[in-house]
Amino acid sequence: MAGTSRLLDNYFKITERGSTVSNEVRGGLVTFVAMAYIVVLNPLILGSFSPDDAAAKTDVLGNILPVTQVAAVTALVAGVMSIAFGIIANYPFGIAAGLGINALLAVTIAPQVTWPEAMGLVVIDGIIIVVLAISGFRTAVFNAVPDALKSAIVAGIGMFIAFIGFVDAGFVRRIPDVAGTSVPVGLGISGSISTWPTVIFVFGVLLMGILVARKVRGGLLIGIVVTTVLAAIIEAIWHVGPSKGVNPSGWNLSVPAMPDVLAQMPDLSLVGDVNLFGAFTRIGVLAASLLVFTLVLANFFDAMGTMTGLGKEAGLTDEHGNLPGIGKAFVVEGAGAIVGGGASASSNTVFVESASGIAEGARTGLANVVTGLLFLAAMFLTPLYSVVPIEAAAPALVIVGALMIGQVRDIDFTKFDIALPAFLTIVVMPFTYSIANGIGVGFIAWVVIGAFSGKIKQIHPLLWVVAGLFVAYFAVGPITDAIT
Repeated sequence: MAGTSRLLDNYFKITERGSTVSNEVRGGLVTFVAMAYIVVLNPLILGSFSPDDAAAKTDVLGNILPVTQVAAVTALVAGVMSIAFGIIANYPFGIAAGLGINALLAVTIAPQVTWPEAMGLVVIDGIIIVVLAISGFRTAVFNAVPDALKSAIVAGIGMFIAFIGFVDAGFVRRIPDVAGTSVPVGLGISGSISTWPTVIFVFGVLLMGILVARKVRGGLLIGIVVTTVLAAIIEAIWHVGPSKGVNPSGWNLSVPAMPDVLAQMPDLSLVGDVNLFGAFTRIGVLAASLLVFTLVLANFFDAMGTMTGLGKEAGLTDEHGNLPGIGKAFVVEGAGAIVGGGASASSNTVFVESASGIAEGARTGLANVVTGLLFLAAMFLTPLYSVVPIEAAAPALVIVGALMIGQVRDIDFTKFDIALPAFLTIVVMPFTYSIANGIGVGFIAWVVIGAFSGKIKQIHPLLWVVAGLFVAYFAVGPITDAIT
C-alpha cells in the first residue's frame, strides 16, 4: 500500500502540490457529485423519448436520439475523458458534455442536418481545436491575455457558477414574458421561497457556508450528503415529486428517493454513429463551415476561460496566471470534442463545477481519475446516482462562486481602461449564461478602449486577432442571413 501511494505521489506530484491522496479522492468525489447532473441533463437537451413528443428534438429527417442511449454515452465519454485528462494533463479539471454546445446542436444544428451529420461537425470542431493546440496557437493566446482579464475571467466564472446554482435550485427563476414586466428573473415563486426544494437549497448554502468558514475538512461533501438525506426525508413525508415543467414546486431534475432498479446495462449503440462530411453536402460548404466556426470559437474560449479560473483557484498558475504544461491540457480537452462527437454525446469540455473539488483540496490529476471512474460506474448505476437532487449539489456552486469572486482584488478598478473590460467580462458571463461570451466582450472592450486611449502599443497582436474573431462570432447570425 505504501508503495502504491509513493507511485501515485511521484506520478501526480501530490506532495509537491501540497495535497494528499485522501484530498484527491475526496475532491474527485465532490467534483463528480457536482457534475453528475450532466448525465441527467444532457439526455434531456439532446435526446427525446419519442419522435411524437411535442418537445422532441428531431433532426431534418425527423429522427431522435433516445434518452437512455444519450445518458449512457454521456457517462462513458465523461469517464474516459476525465481519466485521460487527469493522467496526461495532471490537473483536477473534470470533463463532460459541455452545456451550451449541446443546446446549440439540439436547437440550431440538428434541425438542418441529421444527428450523425451534426455530430460529424462536432468531431471536425475537435480536430481543429487539437490542431490549434498542437501548433501552440491556443497556448500563445492563453499567455497573451492580460493579467487583469485573467482575474476577471475567474471572478466572472465565480458569478456564473453561482448563478447556475441559484437557477438550478429554483431560488432564481425566469419570469414568463406574459407577465408584462421588464424584470427577466425573480426570487423563487412570486417573490417567495415557497417550495421544499428551494428550502433544501437554502439550508445547503448555509450549512456548507458554515462548514467552509470553520475550515471543516470535506465541508462541501458533508454538506451535500446531509442535504441529500434531508431532501430524501422531506420527499418521503410530503411527496414533493418532480417538476416536469408542470409542477413548479417539484424537484428540478432528480427526485431524492431510492429507485426501483439500482443497476442496468448501458446501451452504447450511439458510439460511432457519426457522419463526418454529410452536413457539407446537405446544407452546403459555406453554411456548414459557419456552423463549425461557431463551435470552434465557443469551445476554444469556453475551455480556456474555465482552465484559467480553475488553475488560479487551485493555486497552480504562475505570477501571470499561466498554467504550466497548458499545451497538453489543451490537446486533451480538444480531443473531448472528437470523442464526444464520435459517441453522439456532444462536445466534451472542462467543467467549471470542478471548482467544488478544488475547494475540497484537489490539486492533481488523481482527483480526475476518481471522477472519471465514478462516471464509468454511473453508466451502470444511472438510477442510483440520480438520488442526489440538483438542489443538494447546487449550494456547492454558490459557495465556490463566493470563493472565486475574490479574484477581483487583483484588478485595478481605479484605471477605467482596465475596469470596464474586466467588469464586462464578469457580468456578461452570468447574464448570457456563457463563459465564451464574457471573454469575447471583454477582449473586444480591452482592444477598443486601449486603442482609443493611447495604449495601442500595449495591446498584444494576438488580442487584435481574437477580438476580430469574436466580432465575427457575435455577428454570425447576420452573416449567415446575408449569404443564404
